[in-house]
Amino acid sequence: MTAAPSPGPVHVRARGWGWRHAGRRAFAARHLDLDLRPGERVLLLGASGAGKSTVLHGLAGLLGSHDEGEQEGALLLDGAPPAAARGRAGLVLQDPETQVVLARVGDEVAFAAENLAVPREEIWRRVGRALDDVGLDLPLDHPTTALSGGQKQRLALASVLAMEPGLLLLDEPTANLDPEGVLEVRDAVVRVLDRTGATLVVVEHRVAVWADVVDRVIVLDAAGGILADGTPGTVLGQEDTRARLASAGVWVPGRPPAVGGTVPSGPGGGTLLSAEGLGVARTRRGRVAVGDLDLQVRSGGALSITGPNGAGKSTAVLTLGGLLRPRAGRLSAAPALAGTAGSDPFRWRSAQLVQRIGTVFQEPEHQFLTASVEDELAFGPRQAGAVDPARSGAVAERLRLTHLLKANPFTLSGGEKRRLSVATMLATAPRVLILDEPTFGQDALTWAELVTLLRELVDDGVAVLSVTHDAEFIAALGGATLHISGGAGRLVAR
Repeated sequence: MTAAPSPGPVHVRARGWGWRHAGRRAFAARHLDLDLRPGERVLLLGASGAGKSTVLHGLAGLLGSHDEGEQEGALLLDGAPPAAARGRAGLVLQDPETQVVLARVGDEVAFAAENLAVPREEIWRRVGRALDDVGLDLPLDHPTTALSGGQKQRLALASVLAMEPGLLLLDEPTANLDPEGVLEVRDAVVRVLDRTGATLVVVEHRVAVWADVVDRVIVLDAAGGILADGTPGTVLGQEDTRARLASAGVWVPGRPPAVGGTVPSGPGGGTLLSAEGLGVARTRRGRVAVGDLDLQVRSGGALSITGPNGAGKSTAVLTLGGLLRPRAGRLSAAPALAGTAGSDPFRWRSAQLVQRIGTVFQEPEHQFLTASVEDELAFGPRQAGAVDPARSGAVAERLRLTHLLKANPFTLSGGEKRRLSVATMLATAPRVLILDEPTFGQDALTWAELVTLLRELVDDGVAVLSVTHDAEFIAALGGATLHISGGAGRLVAR
């Protein structure tokens, strides 16, 4: 038995379409008029919060299934509402953590195709090809819980590719990937499009990765409607258009955003944390991800942690942040950081930890605990007994969150969630700030504001550790680099 032939690429139309999430006053997207030809490849741009993810969710038929919001206008796939076009659209979410549902890699990739009643023999042929396409060379029974964030991103893409949809929707598909992985995933998408002819809509803040492989660039206006629409050469090549896009926060190749402050220099001041022969692992009995790590974290120092996906970078910083127990060696807090809390950060109570070391997780939703942005900003300081509304308000202003104070954190866009996760840690004024992929999903203006803010923190004596694949961020923040690969870390001073 063979699978039925694909019904071909999807034709997308929108007429005056908009969506407002339940509990929100403003529409997430509005006044959208679109006509995407079957097989067209589109890069969808716009400032953080302009509605890009909402448009993708609408095209995937997800709006209304879990969000009793308000729709206006019409959004159609081949003339039918997206919810009625089952299996025609495949969406890779901005946060792959929310898309992985099964325990084993092979089952996860097969899941969507099984739900579309693809014959068994065809399913496993597709599974193998999809995993090859995204470069995820793992056994089919490999546990999904053992994957890094970047590997989960590849897995989510493979799961959608195995559906062979007529409309492929990608929301920041390369956000947490190392540079090699970015190109590998992009090329995998192009191979699939060449083979299937599917229509593509990809959201990505960094334009250069996709500009050469798409037919069309559409820029959403934060106020509703479309700011620019045309070929990549037309939208990105004309100086007046480039200037308008840059002022709106769109990443424009060759126009880096202006960053305030100065690049931190030197190794920093006194030692706050010392790692000696440190071995780190996700669980007490799991394999050691990084071993024999020697490192000093100094006040007023910036450290960028780089390396390939799955190398153990996140595990290392969670251990340095006192959230995982060291598997070997020793992690010690100096008296200047520890005070009366003792020298072992893993033994600190949560109220002691949050005032000393603030950790921003790779997945923002993992640290949200309340029903509003305002309460989220106040939660950490309240736990520490140091509520400072003026500080929380200033942080919200700097990271463009003031207009969202009453919103539920889980209804924010991906970029807004990332900014909130950073803001919640800044609100507690820690001496050491640890950030795991702090710049993913950020438009150019907010990226520049975040870098400026981190430069100021370093200048004020805060130690800033960042796990990142963002080369521009590393250059702008300065300091030293710790490269982790092959189970070891190598410190590179700059």
